[in-house]
Amino acid sequence: MPRPPLPLNALRAFEAAARHQNLTRAALELCVSQAALSHQIRTLEQRLGVALFHRLPRGVALTEEGAALYPVLQDAFDRIAGGMQRFLGAEDRQVLTVGAVATFAAGWLLPRLPAFEAAHPDIELRVQTHNNRIDLASEGLDLAIRFGDGDWQGQACTPVLDTPFAPLCAPQLAERLRGPGDLAGVPLLRSYRADEWPRWLGAAGVAGVEARGPVFDSSLALAAAAAAGTGVALLPLRLFARELGEGRLLQPFAQTVDLGRYWLTRLRSRAEREPARRFRLWLEEQGRAAE
Repeated sequence: MPRPPLPLNALRAFEAAARHQNLTRAALELCVSQAALSHQIRTLEQRLGVALFHRLPRGVALTEEGAALYPVLQDAFDRIAGGMQRFLGAEDRQVLTVGAVATFAAGWLLPRLPAFEAAHPDIELRVQTHNNRIDLASEGLDLAIRFGDGDWQGQACTPVLDTPFAPLCAPQLAERLRGPGDLAGVPLLRSYRADEWPRWLGAAGVAGVEARGPVFDSSLALAAAAAAGTGVALLPLRLFARELGEGRLLQPFAQTVDLGRYWLTRLRSRAEREPARRFRLWLEEQGRAAE
């Protein structure tokens, strides 16, 4: 069967853009300008007579035609790379970029990463932190770890870790708290999720106490402020086990509340790559062991 001329540069440009769902990151990977990458993709679309992407305000999304072409090209380029490695005599490390809530990264993930690196030396893991507000497509992430109820539109969500929340504070402040009602006399440090303190206070049977303390965009900042004696913070216990063990933070009350869990998420419109699958399975195993 005659093989038509293949526009390999244009096909590479499309495959990279489809994988990242972001033209900027695809252009960086291929060491070309974004304008050159866009030109290659438009040339391919004109040649095929179809649109391969929907252009969005932030990033791009595959059309039906693009979604049909992408896995074919991904498989073909993976097979070519595998064939090349046989002659080069060494495996290239596969890059996996993961966004993680900063609190989860510092308090839970980072201490476990050496074990992942040892078990998967062929994966180069790149971790970017965020404050739970993230756009996988526009930021070029393969995966994101975030906190919530697991209901994010267009994303496949895998539960990773449950962690109860409880009030934590510095030892000198804990001495003043004999019962939950005493929280009325101290600053209650808050996150941007306004329902957290009301839910804990309701679970503890406390009425008439209102959270009026400063608002922080990160549990790490909340914990630092609490350890400095600024007030009482409502924090996920499992992620601050070290601070509790060292006595920098104390838990004055046994009452906890379930406010959500940590999830591993990816875009449903993207096929799950092998490095992402292995990281997901490892993360699930670590979560089960922790619980």
